[in-house]
Formats: sequence, C-alpha cells, structure tokens
Amino acid sequence: MKKAIILFNLGGPDKLENVKPFLFNLFNDPAIINLPTILRYPLAKLISNKREPVAKKIYQELGGSSPILKLTQDQSNALEKNLNKKDLNNTHKCFIAMRCWHPRAEEIIKDVKLYEPDEIILMPLYPQYSAATSGSSIEEWKNVCKKNNYTIKTSTICCYPTDKKFINAHCKEILKKTKGLTNFKLIFSAHGLPEKNIKKGDPYQWQVEQSVKKIVEDLDIKNLDWILSYQSRVGPLKWIGPSTEDIIVENSKIQKHIVLVPIAFVSEHSETLVELDIEYKELAISNGCKNYTRVPALGINEDFIEGLSELIIKKAEYKFNNGLYPPKTQCPSNFKKCPCLNYE
Repeated sequence: MKKAIILFNLGGPDKLENVKPFLFNLFNDPAIINLPTILRYPLAKLISNKREPVAKKIYQELGGSSPILKLTQDQSNALEKNLNKKDLNNTHKCFIAMRCWHPRAEEIIKDVKLYEPDEIILMPLYPQYSAATSGSSIEEWKNVCKKNNYTIKTSTICCYPTDKKFINAHCKEILKKTKGLTNFKLIFSAHGLPEKNIKKGDPYQWQVEQSVKKIVEDLDIKNLDWILSYQSRVGPLKWIGPSTEDIIVENSKIQKHIVLVPIAFVSEHSETLVELDIEYKELAISNGCKNYTRVPALGINEDFIEGLSELIIKKAEYKFNNGLYPPKTQCPSNFKKCPCLNYE
C-alpha cells in the first residue's frame, strides 16, 4: 500500500516582504481570532500592519527569512527514510503543509493526488494538541479535501505529549547540556495561549504539563530544580503562566545557571532562535545571570524521528475511533476541544 504522510507545521516568511502576509494569514485564522469573517478580516489586516515592523526586525536577526521550512523538510526526509526502512509492507511518502505560509494545504494536495496513495495519515509536528495549532491545520486539510472533492481513507495522529521516544529525545538533549552543572534552574518553556482558550476546553496546557512531568520523572535527577513556563505573550488578554520572562528574571537575580528547554517546539524558528537565544539571554544577563544555556529543539533527533515513525506504523495499537489515533493517555473530560471528546 502507498501511504501519504501530511506533516503539519506553522510555516514562516521566506523573505522580509512576506512578513506582513504571513502575519495576516496567522491572525485571519478563525482558530486564532474567533470572529465572523466580516470582523476577523479587517482586524487581521490591522494587527498584521501594526506588528510588521517588530516582526521584520526579528526575521532580520535570522538573515531575512524563517528557517522552519528547510528544517521541516529535513524532518520530512528523515521520517520518510525511517518509515520505508522499517515498514517493508508499505511505501511511505511525506508531504509538508504549512498553516500560515507556503506550501499550504491547497498547494500540496495536488502532489498528494498525483502520488495516488491508498491512505493519508495526518501528523502534526505539534506534540501537544491545541485547537489553534494542530486543530486548525487538520481542519484546513479537511476543508481543502472537500473543496477538491478528494475522498480517501484518512487517519489522524492528533498528539503525542507522552510518547516514550519523544520523552527520551528530550531527556537525552537535556542531559547533554546539564552534565556536570550545579546550581542550575531547568526552565521548560512552551508557547503560551490566552487563558480563555484553556477555560473553553483547549487541552494544550494540560498536555504540556504531562510532557514535562514525564520528562522530569525519567530524568530522575535528585533535587532537580525545575519549572514550566510560557512565552511569546502578545496583546491585552490574560495568558497562561507563569511567564518565561518572569522566571528568568527571578532566577537570574539569584545567579542560577539558566537552562532553557523548548518543550512544545520541535523545529528551530523565531521563537527559539531570537526570543530564547537572543532576547531572553539578554534579559538574563541584564539581571545578573552568569551562565545561560539553551537546549536545542528536537529537529532530526534520532529518538524523535523513530517515535514519529512508530506512531505511524503502530497506530492500530491505539485506535480510538474511525480514523482518529490519539495517545494512550487521554485528556480529562473537561477539555472539550480535545478531538477525542469532540470527534465527528
């Protein structure tokens, strides 16, 4: 059988002049701004215009473009190679669908159709599910298929926050960076969300907490000083916390060695390469920090790629419903945005 793996990620501008349209696509997503189109469209225009100068400065730090497409392509190549090596009964081909910049779902569906797969497997490169990330990408794919009258057996791996190899990959990267260190604060940093999203039933924060809990458990470091915090807050709404900036300042002032772990990002991009590596490092140093270490995003970490491969090959072991393959650890029933609790 031929299987097409659709890898979802956010995407990023490929040149400075595309920063504004990228931002517009981001804020015009109803999963980000839940308003009718007639209101959301002009608001997205307003926000993207306002944020363009700041965002351009960020991408200038990266040489004028986001590296996320190339890095996602590296992950795609590694995963495709691993799948075809391990599963000799099927042929796998990976396709990348970015949510807010090219290649978009409406572009790659043409290539998928030409491949003529027997099954499509949707695989978000977001380990923890949120309606604003994985949910939005999955919904866009469904809409594009409907628009193109494309009907085919489709499986969805919605999340993998406590997958054994995902956890192992993080543990190994953390141990590499903390070997021999003393007096350090291990800060797990995830992208934040407005608090109202969580109150409406988004399971993201709970899933991030499960990831961190399992990593700390498996690290098994005596008296480990750690905390989970959230970054990238924008706008006037109250966001989930504590904020990564506050935790960095607090621990820098007592001269802890800061060790920062991006727990919800699997690819390097502006939030890691600029926000964590430049802005937060400057914040730490200005508040007395003498040592600042950042654990890399998983990228093509062997355990991580192996884990994704096994989730695809062995998905029948944890089938939840027709076409949905969530992890064995289920979200509590109050998280109504979880696809397992809101399955169509």
